[in-house]
Amino acid sequence: MSTPADLKYTESHEWIRTEADGTLTIGISDHAQEALGDIVFVDLPEAGRQVVASEAIAVVESVKAASDIYAPVAGEVVESNSALSDAPDSVNNAPYEAWLFKIKPTDPKATDALMSADQYRQSIGE
Repeated sequence: MSTPADLKYTESHEWIRTEADGTLTIGISDHAQEALGDIVFVDLPEAGRQVVASEAIAVVESVKAASDIYAPVAGEVVESNSALSDAPDSVNNAPYEAWLFKIKPTDPKATDALMSADQYRQSIGE
């Protein structure tokens, strides 16, 4: 399984990449997509939505189950990956490229509390 070192992670298996403009790109980890199985549908948040940290804001459905996706930090959703509507299985094929949504964080330092790749690997027993 892949766990890129340049990303941050949550206990609920989201990955977070900080972009040059300060926004955060969020997706689900390789571990999460493997556990879910074949992803068949995603329900993503609308741009402009204000979210609080740990709030369930999206759903990923697979042939096995539906799983909530949580906001890793408080902020405003600035974009959702509309391409996933037609190709939700791209999350299985490339979990670190098939991002779900982007958030402009209320506190730019909020990602400091998230897990590093090493901490995430430990948490999933890798």
